[in-house]
Amino acid sequence: MTDSMVDAPPARVPDELAPRPARWSGLRPYLPVVALVVAAIVPYSTVDLPGVFDGPLNSPGTLQLLAICLVFGGLAAGYDLLFGRTGMLSFGHALYFAAGVYGTDVLVTKGGLALWQAALLTVAGGTILAGLLGAVALRTVGIAFAMVTLAFAQVGAILVARNFGGLTGGEEGLPLDVSGLPPALVGVANTVNLYWLALAYLALVVFVVHRVSGSPTGRVLAGLRDDERRIGVLGLDPYRFKLVAFTLAGGLASAGGVVYCLIVGGASPHVTSSELTLSLLVMVVLGGPGTRWGPVLGGILYMYLDHRLTAFGTSDAVNGLPAFLSHPLSQPLFVLGTVFILAVYFFPGGLASLRTRLAPLLRSLPHRPRPRP
Repeated sequence: MTDSMVDAPPARVPDELAPRPARWSGLRPYLPVVALVVAAIVPYSTVDLPGVFDGPLNSPGTLQLLAICLVFGGLAAGYDLLFGRTGMLSFGHALYFAAGVYGTDVLVTKGGLALWQAALLTVAGGTILAGLLGAVALRTVGIAFAMVTLAFAQVGAILVARNFGGLTGGEEGLPLDVSGLPPALVGVANTVNLYWLALAYLALVVFVVHRVSGSPTGRVLAGLRDDERRIGVLGLDPYRFKLVAFTLAGGLASAGGVVYCLIVGGASPHVTSSELTLSLLVMVVLGGPGTRWGPVLGGILYMYLDHRLTAFGTSDAVNGLPAFLSHPLSQPLFVLGTVFILAVYFFPGGLASLRTRLAPLLRSLPHRPRPRP
């Protein structure tokens, strides 16, 4: 090798091939705060999105729909603490959500308690119920665990349907007595306050789940998901850690039931059905189990489609189609199931994997060369 070759300056990389600085990487930690602020100011917006919502963003109907979506986004994030982050498949998670809904309604309507008292007692009772039932169910594993949780949920559904003690209203449900509620949470004009309450619940659940996941307990839970025997070899008790996750998820679901009861103005038996737990499972899988924002997005999108597809199925656009198309499209569950199947087939990691899967495609697109200084 000659001296001229050694002393030669390195080849200059063309500007269009030079690596681009991650200009947005510094802003990424602040994106959740920005999203929270944007969501908080939605009620002040008069933007009208025809076909997306039935009215402007600040209309009571739209805010109520968004509030329900936010509640189920938080509920899916809490369920992901079991399924996606710990690896426990529970078919009875709806029981603790129903405990929050019916507990609040019964204590306010039948017991005459103030809302704050009813909410505290309901969340505490739902958490204790999750701890007691989890202590029994976690003696089993795998499919047996799923069946035991389903059995507990079915017992709760039967008690509600048979109007146990005359408290639940049976199949007709139990309307909420609004006379005992704060005036700020009563009436169509105050739907915005319920929306903010739902947003606060979602923020609380996301904060708790992320704090737990980033803690030493969260790392143990992730180890249980991957290999439970390894955790036992390390001298840790898997049963205790799984019980903590089960109890915490049940408590968060009970808190969501309190908010949901206020939004819809009462309790109905459908919140006790096993179909609700299956819907939560679909939400988590649709968004991406074990990811930071996937379950939240999956829960919000699922509930939005669940409500909007009913209106879509009865629209003139669907009714004007041939019978072989209009009949299936008029069934919301058929459309929702089709969307879920396609999403799982093309994006197995859920909505959270979109960025990773689209990155190669975006890199393959031609870029304009940057101007030289």
